[in-house]
Parts: sequence; C-alpha cells; structure tokens
Amino acid sequence: MIKILFTILIALFILPPSCPEASGGMITKVVVSIYPLKEMVEQVGGEKVRVDFIVPAGASPHTFEPKPSDIKKLNQAEVLFLIGGGFEFWAEKVISTLNKRPRVVILSEGIPLLKEEGEEHFDPHIWLDPVMVMTMVDKIRDTLINTDPLNKAYYMQRAERFKGEIKSLDSRIKESVRRFRRKEFVTFHSAWNYFSKRYGLRVIGVIEESPGKEASPAHIARIIDALKKTGSRVVMVEPQFSPKAAEVIAKETGARVFVLDPLGNPHTKGRDSYIGLMNYNLSILEKALR
Repeated sequence: MIKILFTILIALFILPPSCPEASGGMITKVVVSIYPLKEMVEQVGGEKVRVDFIVPAGASPHTFEPKPSDIKKLNQAEVLFLIGGGFEFWAEKVISTLNKRPRVVILSEGIPLLKEEGEEHFDPHIWLDPVMVMTMVDKIRDTLINTDPLNKAYYMQRAERFKGEIKSLDSRIKESVRRFRRKEFVTFHSAWNYFSKRYGLRVIGVIEESPGKEASPAHIARIIDALKKTGSRVVMVEPQFSPKAAEVIAKETGARVFVLDPLGNPHTKGRDSYIGLMNYNLSILEKALR
C-alpha cells in the first residue's frame, strides 16, 4: 500500500498540467437561432460545447414561430446566442416564459447595422459579411471563456484558427470580385446588403418587399425596370423561398436565375459549414457576374 501511495504522489508531481485539449470540466449547453451560428460556436467551443439551433434548416427565420420542443431546448440552455437587430422577433416573448433564463448574447451589439431601404427597421444579416463574422467570433470566444474560464486557452486557440480561415475567405472573395464584369443583381430578400457593401457589389432590387409578403405586380414591374436600366440579367433566389416571382421577372427580362443560400444546411454537403457555405455563394456569384 505504501508503495502504491508513493507512486501516486510521484505521478502527481511529475505529470505536466492538463493541456487545453485534454482538460475536463463542464460541457456548456448552448442554443442559437440559426444554423450558421451553431457552426460558429462549435468552431470555437469544440468538444466543450453542445449546441442546438432553433430555426430548422430550410425554414424562413423571418416567419418562424417556436414550437414546444424549442422552448424545451431554451429551458435547458446555459447560453443563448442571437443575431439581434430584430432578426429573432420571437425571442423576447419566448425568453420571458422560460423557467430558467439562459445568458443571452446579442452578436450584433456594437456592430453598425444598416437600415433597410425605405424602412425603419435594421438589416440583421451580418453573418454574410466575413469581416463582421470575425467580431462575432470574438464575442462567442469571450462568452465561452466567461462561462468556462478553465478552458480559456482552448477557446482562444480555436477562435484564432477559425478567424484565420475567415481571413483567407475574405481575401478569396476580394480577389474573385475584382474579376467580375458586372456588379449589379437582384436578390430575393434583403440578405445580401452587408456582403455587397463589403465587396463593391450592388443590389438593384429585392423581390420580397417584407417578410412573408408576396411581391405586388407594381413592385415586380419596378424590378424589371431596374434590370433593363442597368443591363443586369441576374436574379438571385434562395432555397428557403419560392422562386415563382423570380421566374416571372426572368421571363420578362431574359435574366438568369441563380440560387444563393444565406443559411446553409447541416444535411447539404458543401453548405454544412460557414466557410463551405460562403465558398458556395462565391461560386454562384462567379457564374452569374463574371
């Protein structure tokens, strides 16, 4: 017995402290609103987080209503990451009903938000601007460190690695856009304003005037006119919405219809990570605008 105790004491003194990758501790239960945020949190949190997302893949976040199963997820969460800027219109009401309120982190706080053209509300689609995503990653990192300080080095290392991938993505987009022959296009809804502003592109029309509202004939006529005036022949749709209005516009103008995806999908290869999703969108823009 003495020999065994002596061996244990020796091991305690000579073994190095646990490295971040090997340290134990808590698994932080995180809930996010949309799939791209899930992937971002997992990139930073690695094996130290368990992440659920609320808005199902393929659904529109602008018309989504939480179900009882979503309330259950939120009741079990320690941290809730939201985009903010009015994007999660359901959040305040739902959070007020929870038995246990999670720590709520608004990722758009401190980021200058654009106003929707002709509207009073803000444009929340900041995750489609890779440079803004780096600020979001910093907030995710800091939140996880505050929640689980023992693994600070682990979160910092993973966040820096992910930000390095995003910087490479940003450089790749800039280099590609320089070779575009045209810079103007129509989008289905106003998801691409931050991306366009960052890289010198121009959205000349938005098909969906407001979330869930079908485009009126007068509105479609204005978009057709904008395409004819600019000479653009590119109309973007999104997998979360019906392409019917876009097809009418394309038929009238001779435009081509392409699919941009702002949300990704865990079940769609190539769009199941943030970097993969943005590379996919860049490839579509290259086909449409070069």
